[in-house]
Amino acid sequence: MKDNQAKYPQLRFKGFTDPWEERKLGELANIVRGASPRPIQDPKWFDKDSDIGWLRISDVTEQDGRIRHLEQRISKLGQEKTRVLMEPHLLLSIAATVGKPLVNYVKTGVHDGFLIFLNPVFDREFMFQWLDMFRPKWKKYGQPGSQVNLNSELVRNQEIDLPRIEEQQQIGSFFKQLDDIIALHQRKLDLLKEQKKGYLQKMFPKNGAKVPELRFAGFADAWEQRKVSELADRYDNLRVPITASERVAGETPYYGANGIQDYVEGFTHNGEFVLVAEDGANDLQNYPVQYVDGKVWVNNHAHVLQAKEERVDNKFLTNALKHTNIEPYLVGGGRAKLNADVMMKINFKVPTLPEQVQIGKFFDNLDHLIALHQRKLEKLQELKKGYLQKMFC
Repeated sequence: MKDNQAKYPQLRFKGFTDPWEERKLGELANIVRGASPRPIQDPKWFDKDSDIGWLRISDVTEQDGRIRHLEQRISKLGQEKTRVLMEPHLLLSIAATVGKPLVNYVKTGVHDGFLIFLNPVFDREFMFQWLDMFRPKWKKYGQPGSQVNLNSELVRNQEIDLPRIEEQQQIGSFFKQLDDIIALHQRKLDLLKEQKKGYLQKMFPKNGAKVPELRFAGFADAWEQRKVSELADRYDNLRVPITASERVAGETPYYGANGIQDYVEGFTHNGEFVLVAEDGANDLQNYPVQYVDGKVWVNNHAHVLQAKEERVDNKFLTNALKHTNIEPYLVGGGRAKLNADVMMKINFKVPTLPEQVQIGKFFDNLDHLIALHQRKLEKLQELKKGYLQKMFC
């Protein structure tokens, strides 16, 4: 291992010792641009019964760079106006998601927002990983404040250090397996989040209903309409903002509108609370509501509620607020704001306290499971990042 030399990676598979060679991308493949029929809105270019797909920029982000299915299909007439790929190829996005590499596995026509690597003399997976790692560096070709323009010649002239094909294949295979594991964990996490969304819809009454669709055994009473002011006390008077330069590192979570911002020394609240974003929350479908238990520091961008013990459970209150449509109570434009007095007037249906506790525990366990899968996913992503840094020159 010769990590002090530029042409040797820090970490290698056993049996490889040769230095890596500097080449230009244009020497390793025939790099050509896709083509789009014009005007692109004309329906004659498309045919839902065609066996040739149509690869668009939107497909890249939806499938995270590995294209295995395409909804839109291109007609025979459209195929004459584009570049059709009949087997897997490596491509590079040069519009919208600039610099994002992708591997296309399906028969497709290619939009002119992509470059295609034809007749490559490299391992496809190796180059996919290198391009993905290199993506932030394409920004150096753009003017400050402008969108990067990746033309074919610029990409052809980009230099890369690479080993012999056998080592490329080993590296590519290793990262492909790691990507598959990451994708599996991402699917598990997405499924859990969808399951939670479904349970929230079924375990809280729909508009006009007095009982939910799904309940725990032993509960049959109708739910009653209540305002937040009847169920919880507000402790906004204890909130203390603190600038980043004044924060002292510690173990206490420091909360703002959208969750934990930092860990600091000291605390403003100690106990079981429900934090509700005051402003800055633009995703109204997932308005930030956070359950906390213990010492926390809350700044002036999150309201602090504490359930009245004899009436409501804090964990139930958290999920009831998450299930409630808060949008009608918000004011402001780009930064939606939830006024404290208005928040206390939000109303929703609540069951008896024992049923609340059951529901609260159920969602708390589900949240813990989601958080566990999220941490696993983040660790895998960090692991991959570390390997990329050590296994490429």
